[in-house]
Amino acid sequence: MQRRVRVSAGALIVVATLAASVSPVLGQWREWDSDFDEGSKPWKEIESRIPSYPRASDLIRFDVGNASPHRFHVDARSVSIGEDRVVRYTLVVMAAGGARNVTFEGIRCDAREQKYYAVGHPDGSWVRSRNPQWRRVEPADINAHHYVLANYYLCSSWVPVASVTQIVERLKSGPPVNPAGG
Repeated sequence: MQRRVRVSAGALIVVATLAASVSPVLGQWREWDSDFDEGSKPWKEIESRIPSYPRASDLIRFDVGNASPHRFHVDARSVSIGEDRVVRYTLVVMAAGGARNVTFEGIRCDAREQKYYAVGHPDGSWVRSRNPQWRRVEPADINAHHYVLANYYLCSSWVPVASVTQIVERLKSGPPVNPAGG
């Protein structure tokens, strides 16, 4: 024996109204949840603006250990932390043989990656990198300066240091014990 259920038009209206009122609330929760869960959003790099060419008075020297005869500096005026959580800076390397290399770079603390954005020329001009790619920062890199920057000055527990001021203070306060070794 089959039972027939009679549903009144009023009951259908109530059910439809409830469904319509719950749907936007559920949608808001879904949006909040995805905003809350950073891991679900794909990372998107912002366009970087090349800073002004570094002045000698703004360079902060940092130590990478005894393994390198070169001197490494960061231009304090160029340090920034982007909305994409990339720490960008100008690096000046004074090679032991007298050459001076100037690059505008970025480090992604969460991914432990580094990227070259531009190369500086002696006349104070910049040329954007032809094929800028993110590459892993490894402790075994020759001269280890990217590893030292990421681990001791720019990043803290896989995230950028809280502010540009704190990064500059870290650089000014001197090298940690045995920065490249360990």
